[in-house]
Amino acid sequence: MASGLDLEKVTTGAGAEEVDEIAAQEVVEDERKQAEQQQAGGTLERYINFVSAINFSFILQCSWEAAAVTFQFSLLNGGPASIAYGSIFAGIGTTLVATSLAEMSSMDPTVGAQYRWSATFAPKWNRFFGLMQGWITVFAWICSCTSNPAIASNVIVGLVIFNYPDYELKRWHATLIMWAIIVLPFLANFWFRKVLKVVEAVGAICHVVFFLVSIITLAALAEKSTVHYVFHTLTHDLSGWSNPTVAWGMGLLTVTYPLTGFDGVLHMSDEVKKARIRVPRSMITSVVLNAVMQFLYMITVLFCIGNVDQVSADYLPIIQVYYQATGSKHATNLFVVMLAIIIFVSFFNVFASVSRLLWAFSRDNGLPFSKFFSRVNARFKLPINALVLICCCLAILALINIGSSVAFNAFISLPALALYISYFFPIFFLFIRRFSHTAPIPYGPFRLGAWGPFINLGAMCYLVFVIIWMPFPTILPVDNLNFNYSGPIVGTVILLALGDWVISGRKRFQVPVARHRPDFG
Repeated sequence: MASGLDLEKVTTGAGAEEVDEIAAQEVVEDERKQAEQQQAGGTLERYINFVSAINFSFILQCSWEAAAVTFQFSLLNGGPASIAYGSIFAGIGTTLVATSLAEMSSMDPTVGAQYRWSATFAPKWNRFFGLMQGWITVFAWICSCTSNPAIASNVIVGLVIFNYPDYELKRWHATLIMWAIIVLPFLANFWFRKVLKVVEAVGAICHVVFFLVSIITLAALAEKSTVHYVFHTLTHDLSGWSNPTVAWGMGLLTVTYPLTGFDGVLHMSDEVKKARIRVPRSMITSVVLNAVMQFLYMITVLFCIGNVDQVSADYLPIIQVYYQATGSKHATNLFVVMLAIIIFVSFFNVFASVSRLLWAFSRDNGLPFSKFFSRVNARFKLPINALVLICCCLAILALINIGSSVAFNAFISLPALALYISYFFPIFFLFIRRFSHTAPIPYGPFRLGAWGPFINLGAMCYLVFVIIWMPFPTILPVDNLNFNYSGPIVGTVILLALGDWVISGRKRFQVPVARHRPDFG
């Protein structure tokens, strides 16, 4: 079996001299980082190899599983047409976004990622845009981290209702389940370095095997829908939204949200060996593979959906899809538990990624009390203070379940909206830099060349289009319970960031400077 280095050369096309040059440069960078960052609380060590870097992103997204347990939103708005064509649209659009960010990650593979690049490429007011981007990105990832336990708890509640019809659901039950789900990944992150390879290997195998087993079982046993139903049914009369275009756009949430989070490996960059090559490839590979798997799975579900009214009425519609296909409660429980397992494994990666991001932003004095949250524990070589803060934030956000009957939708739309905003600005600033000629772009080994402006433009158009629909309420008429709070909450975070800038951020925040690197252009 080929070694990790050999496999990397085959996969990336990188020559031995280039790979060795990057490795040597990273040794110099790490020595400089250790000297510079010791005052800020310490530094992280590189230990993630090529295969682990690929698996990290691949499992973190778990796109087909997330789409399976959230497609109820598209059943109300858009229906099968929104899911089928939206999966293609989301796959292409997200690939353009990931490719644009991959080019920047090759220039400067850093934990801070989006806020570092915004500060670097903004034509003016670099500190301001860096701080604003940092607040948005950190908030986006905290919300994204919350969505994993929210989805997992929703699956557990759905299975309880399925197996015990007399069970009376209380919203605080879901909150307690979320708290229980948060504990294990928090503790496991203390030994993340030791369990990473095992967790990633098991997760990747399950991610693929469960996918194949699911589509084969549904295709073999389920009653089939017509081609007309799958590709020509546009639902726009169930949620109160009568305009087909609006319904289709809002139905995109099911297929766009699962493909976000591909930047998770970016926030582990300081722990990835040969990050300038591995991080870009990891991001693009993850998005392409997950987009294809999500499309194939959702098409299978649509062709095997069975009684649509019965599926739509279920607390967790995917349960009825499996139950109608297999006719067995035991088999249904097994398939749905499989989904929860992958989502739970993904949570380990999300937790690790967001803690590093918070640590990096604190290291650059982006947050109040940055000195405390930028410390790295000498024993575990982890930003433990940042981990504890993330855990507390997740526990507080889980309380949303108690106060709102549509809290689950908030946990899905919030991270998607915030992450898409965080992707837009660095791409926009790089796009401007391509034509400004004010300073040369410090390209890395992964370079888009003449296609760069077109890919960036396509990525920005996709992001703007999707961002427009995410704050819309899913049901009309709107009241205080079904209102979509994602837009106002993101707006509140932006106002907080502005307040921080005015009060102390403009003096406290240090503009991140890209590390010295050889010219690969």
